[in-house]
Amino acid sequence: MFTPQGPSLRELTVQALSSVEHGYDLLAGKFDATPFRTSDRLLAGVTRTLETLGPFDSGLDVCCGTGAGLDVLRSVCAGRVTGVDFSTGMLARARAAHPAADLVRADALALPFAPVFDLAVSFGAFGHFLPAAQRTLFTQVHASLRPGGTFAFPVAAPPPVGSRLYWVLWGFDAAMRVRNTLWRPPFVMYYRTFRLADVHDRLRQAGFDVSLTAVESLGRREDGSPVCRLVMARKPAG
Repeated sequence: MFTPQGPSLRELTVQALSSVEHGYDLLAGKFDATPFRTSDRLLAGVTRTLETLGPFDSGLDVCCGTGAGLDVLRSVCAGRVTGVDFSTGMLARARAAHPAADLVRADALALPFAPVFDLAVSFGAFGHFLPAAQRTLFTQVHASLRPGGTFAFPVAAPPPVGSRLYWVLWGFDAAMRVRNTLWRPPFVMYYRTFRLADVHDRLRQAGFDVSLTAVESLGRREDGSPVCRLVMARKPAG
């Protein structure tokens, strides 16, 4: 899973025993060489899907990390592109890779923006937000969008119950809960706390109108359902 340029087991262990912010500061220099970075295939699929749904003006990447999602925004947005993250180390890597983007250090649960963005995206960050925090996050994004603006993010189809991936994710979340019970500060990262039905309800509670669009370039499962859907949460224009 890891390339030789990625973090060592010791470095990953130190990160896992840190806070989320400090852990990502430590990992930032090697993050793009880990499987935690959003894949280019997914980014390309989301870009192609958004291109059919635009045009968009200014864009915001929420929890931008090292900036993988900023390329998506630059492809589909005609205006300024902004990334926000609370890790200084990750932002430094994003700034080196995307010098033309506006990069802001802030907590996603307290976004410092007026309602100026036409499109907001986020990739791979939602596992860091427990359900109650997801409500706050969605409310903050809603407040940062212009009337008529869109919050878009991909959600992969859940693995079949009993499959290898199902048990891997279940085991990871169980180990993380034990870790957070026994060790402080907590490191919030869970894979099974972002169910699409629940997310749909929380987005509506935050004021969004919600629709789903299949990311067709990523294919379909044997039952015909999409491998990945793009959630399109729109702030009403009225």
